[in-house]
Amino acid sequence: MHQINQQFFPKRKLIISGISGVLFLLWFILPLFAQETKWTPALQMQTRSVGNVRVSPDGQRVVYTVTKAVMTEEKSEYLTHIWMASTDGKMNFQFTFGEKSCSNPQWSPDGRWIAFTSARSGKNNLYRIRAIGGEAERLTDVKTGVGNFKWSPDGKRIAFVMSEPPSEEEEKRQKSKDDARVLDEDLKMNHLWLVTLEKDSSGKYPLKQLTKGKDFSVGGRFSGGFDWSPDGKEIVFAHTPTPKINDWPLADLSIVNVETGEIRPLVRTEAAEATPFYSPDGRWIAYVASDIPPRWAFASTVHIIPAAGGEPRALANTYDRNPTIIGWSKDGKFLFVTETRHTLSRIMKLPVNGKPYQDWDNGQWLIGSVNLNRGGTYLGFTLQNLSAPPEAFVSKTKKFEPFQISHANKDMLVHPIPRTEVIRWKSVDDFEIEGLLTYPTDYQPGKKYPLLLVIHGGPAGVFRQNYLGTRYVYPIASFAEEGYFVLRCNIRGSSGYGQDFRYANYKDWGGKDFQDLMNGVDYVINQGLADPERLGVMGWSYGGYMTSTVITKTKRFKAASVGAGVTDLVSFTGTADIPSFLPDYFGAEFWDDLDIYLSHSAIFNIKGVSTPTLIQHGEKDERVPLGQGLELYNALKRQGVPVKMVIYPRTPHGPREPKLYLDVMKRNIEWFGKWILKKESEK
Repeated sequence: MHQINQQFFPKRKLIISGISGVLFLLWFILPLFAQETKWTPALQMQTRSVGNVRVSPDGQRVVYTVTKAVMTEEKSEYLTHIWMASTDGKMNFQFTFGEKSCSNPQWSPDGRWIAFTSARSGKNNLYRIRAIGGEAERLTDVKTGVGNFKWSPDGKRIAFVMSEPPSEEEEKRQKSKDDARVLDEDLKMNHLWLVTLEKDSSGKYPLKQLTKGKDFSVGGRFSGGFDWSPDGKEIVFAHTPTPKINDWPLADLSIVNVETGEIRPLVRTEAAEATPFYSPDGRWIAYVASDIPPRWAFASTVHIIPAAGGEPRALANTYDRNPTIIGWSKDGKFLFVTETRHTLSRIMKLPVNGKPYQDWDNGQWLIGSVNLNRGGTYLGFTLQNLSAPPEAFVSKTKKFEPFQISHANKDMLVHPIPRTEVIRWKSVDDFEIEGLLTYPTDYQPGKKYPLLLVIHGGPAGVFRQNYLGTRYVYPIASFAEEGYFVLRCNIRGSSGYGQDFRYANYKDWGGKDFQDLMNGVDYVINQGLADPERLGVMGWSYGGYMTSTVITKTKRFKAASVGAGVTDLVSFTGTADIPSFLPDYFGAEFWDDLDIYLSHSAIFNIKGVSTPTLIQHGEKDERVPLGQGLELYNALKRQGVPVKMVIYPRTPHGPREPKLYLDVMKRNIEWFGKWILKKESEK
């Protein structure tokens, strides 16, 4: 790891003579020491995101995206631009510019063009630019925005997903404010479109809607994906009855003829099928299929089926039974897949003959944004770990030999990262629970420090070895700088530890998962590290659910922070955009088993709670509606509990704007500082 990190600061041969040499040293070195080294939420916002790492078909060049937070007096947004580099590292430069983001770059099959999406014209449209540079050319002019897209194998067309645009009558009604709508009627379906890269007589690139109708929607939140056949004659795609997220268990696969628009079913079972990929010879299609019935804890297996139709065949199970397909090997003998394993992620080779998977990487990194180039010779991906910020890497597919391409976060390397250890403890039924324990920056052996417990969302989320200096609603590096231990537990229900572990919290939210948390806290205390009189707890989404539950079960925590938390299982099920979620986890609708919903809801066990609580919630949250936070706020306030609720405008299930994201982080620092460190609030 250290060897790779050295590439951020390559060795330089300096010829220093007289005053000019001294001035050069001052110019080069002083800025490094002038930067603030103390971790704060503002500093964590400076870490840039890196993604979309895609190697050209010939393996000579690579594009990737870099995203930074822009916060000025008039702006609060994330700006993404495309960078280009050579795979040997000799060339690296920013490729697109401007005040509007450019995202999802994809090479044309011949490597001469790069297509991308951008909202330069207001809506998200499709553009292309020559790989040697120049002006980008807009290919579409749409009203609703281009979604995912893929080049045709001959490079003459691009297929993309787009939501149905409003009709003239609908636009007229919206303008006149006569636009009442009926729930679940007149939904805007997503469909496949084609743009031909040869202008017509009017000087425009022709658009063609490839799939049509109101009886299905292409893609879906957890069930998307489409792929061209190698001969360019057909496209296989996943679809659901509606574009609503709740329909993902009903996803199927079909194939559309590109010329005629005729659609034929490929896979229609009681499982949810998604992310199809044609084999290099076009004879097979690989896809991911859920268990039957589909469950919200997501257990799935890679299958292959003849492209002409027939019986699908399941390949070997992966460790976590939650694989994501990257693509086929060049010879068609195996598939590259990836999934989380404990606190890291792995890339595996999955043979199509049914034999067990083989690990491809070395198991020492958190790997993301994995893409296989068209020639099947290179993989592009990001690597990061607790102390190394995310950067773009490439490797030939023959062997995992990561070569660093980007240096987007080189400035962050001057900031020391707090120490973090992976720790393990036994829970009440001998489950081994794993967690990440981050030490205070000024840690001194033998001294006890306050401890903050952070709970992830999901519940099938997982804490992984992300770079500690990146933005996060609960800023780990900044907490360590303030003098806290921070414990992040992968309790039962988490991904990355196998299907049985992920399903172990069914019908038991706030039960043994609560014990997993308390046993972890006790483990750190018993090691002589944490002060049991200075404990705090926090979490977002399911983590918010668990935090609200924790304060109804124990008074050992001096402060709590609930982010977008589910507090009332009954009202949540009736108002969220995923009404089938809790009936799956709890095995019944609330009208059939009201007791299990009430007994597992913080709001119905709230009497006597005394823990000072911060509540943070997005005003436009459809996943966990705002009312969940309001119920908790009013219940605590009416009992005289110290409580503060912050509502974030325009915000869905988590902050999306940098200034609001920063506010979330700062308020958590201040809340725990007030109630645990006894600091005066700065607000």
